[in-house]
Amino acid sequence: MARKIIIDTDPGQDDAVAILLALASPEELEVLGITAVAGNVPLPLTLKNARVICELAGKPDIKVFSGCDRPMARRLVTAEYVHGKTGLDGPELPDPVMQVQDQHAVDFIIETLRNEPTGTVTLCPLGPLTNIATAFDRAPDVAERVHEIVLMGGAYFEVGNVTPAAEFNIYVDPQAADIVFKSGATITVMPLDVTHKALVTKPRNDAFRALPGPVGHAVAEMTDFFERFDREKYGSEGAPLHDPTVIAYLLQPELFTGRHINVEIETTSELTMGMTVADWWGVTDRPPNATFMRDLDADGFFTLLTDRIARL
Repeated sequence: MARKIIIDTDPGQDDAVAILLALASPEELEVLGITAVAGNVPLPLTLKNARVICELAGKPDIKVFSGCDRPMARRLVTAEYVHGKTGLDGPELPDPVMQVQDQHAVDFIIETLRNEPTGTVTLCPLGPLTNIATAFDRAPDVAERVHEIVLMGGAYFEVGNVTPAAEFNIYVDPQAADIVFKSGATITVMPLDVTHKALVTKPRNDAFRALPGPVGHAVAEMTDFFERFDREKYGSEGAPLHDPTVIAYLLQPELFTGRHINVEIETTSELTMGMTVADWWGVTDRPPNATFMRDLDADGFFTLLTDRIARL
């Protein structure tokens, strides 16, 4: 039976690839809806980009919801310098014609968790955690109804990518991340420690470009664009595909290894705001609240990604 998921996202080229991977895997994953949040670019663009991706995948019937347009307690920080002014710079993709649902994303998340049997819905946040935390804040009963939260965010060994201490998704809304990590829900984290091992090298990108149909070509053009920033910054041989690790974990968890540890979010110090303080070595007596991944089988990951995108 397909696992029911809600994808909460701020597309973003890597978000786009994650959405495509999920939509290409209907036997394993039933996408109940896609909820847009402000993050990589402002909400009007993340909302547009989510629909652009659904239409690229040939899935215009997916329900897309508009969520929170700013963090819970801070001003919005965006990342056009990485993703381009549209958030999806690279390929030339047509404007979407599919409609946005009338219901607010937060209400959709709450209603879905209340209506579906307890422990059957997985939340897949690929951006800042504003929508999820707002849902938990408004309806505290729903957190315990979640099967699992598998999120891309945070870092420990790789430290920060937007400040010296913080990863972008957590930094944009640390207060939201704090609520989610303290919610008691089962949480699996894909930090930069894992995603920086999922590098789109030239052979891997050539494999996307060689796929039949428009989707593989669009993915190759997205990662070409996205790549220039990380190659310059890290001197790596390619850009990390952060967000698809979330969906890959749902499909092939054996690709990943990590530890069940305590993770706390820094919300008071401007110096380390949004840092994911991961007790990897067990030096505190704080109880474990998240499975924090550290490694992945990169070849297996890209094989999965290429095989599935070929299906679209």
